[in-house]
Amino acid sequence: MNFSKIDLDETHIRLTCDLTRHELKRYVFSIRRDLKNYILKNQDFLLSFEPIEVEEDVPLIVRTMADASNVSDVGPMACVAGSISQLSLDYLIGEGSRYSIVENGGDIAMINDEKVLCGIYSNNQVLGNNIAFEIKARRSPLGICSSSGKIGHSISFGDADSVCVISKSCALSDGLATRIANEIRGEDSEEKIVNGLECSENYKEFFDGALIVCDSHVASFGKLPKIVESADFDVNFQPVNY
Repeated sequence: MNFSKIDLDETHIRLTCDLTRHELKRYVFSIRRDLKNYILKNQDFLLSFEPIEVEEDVPLIVRTMADASNVSDVGPMACVAGSISQLSLDYLIGEGSRYSIVENGGDIAMINDEKVLCGIYSNNQVLGNNIAFEIKARRSPLGICSSSGKIGHSISFGDADSVCVISKSCALSDGLATRIANEIRGEDSEEKIVNGLECSENYKEFFDGALIVCDSHVASFGKLPKIVESADFDVNFQPVNY
């Protein structure tokens, strides 16, 4: 297995892949260029906290972000990292990969023909950082994305330690994680969790499962992979399969 990093401006990809040669960096550069050029013509796409109507003939990255934001009721940029991960994975699958994990700022698109442990980072007092999802071998893509009101630079209107959403679309997982995390609000952690679960119910047809962590409460919605103990999750570059 091959491990590498791709850093292009705001995009920071950590890649685990079975391919020895590929041009993913060039591909990521091209879709980022398409996005930048579109934003120059449509600043609302960059700034809006709500879905934006886009033209029929927009670049693939713009269409992917717009479609995910329309479903999850967030602004398009809430789906940018997951969309880049998803399109990167699609590119690698097109090159013949059967095992690729693309992690971009915590948003993961993956296909794996063998079992993988995916660390769960919430920095929470109850869970800690030594648990992981056990992802069984699969032939179809999976998206695992997280949003937090306490960790990272992304905008969140809620107070979650972590909301992790799993679906078949990384772009959609990204948007829904943001949407649910925005609702983690209330007088105490129990009320915040309940609000997050109620929001999850509204979108249940679009994702497989969600893990919600807030202060002293942890809740799950839908169907999640098995959660197992693991080594402490390290946010610095490490292979994500072990």
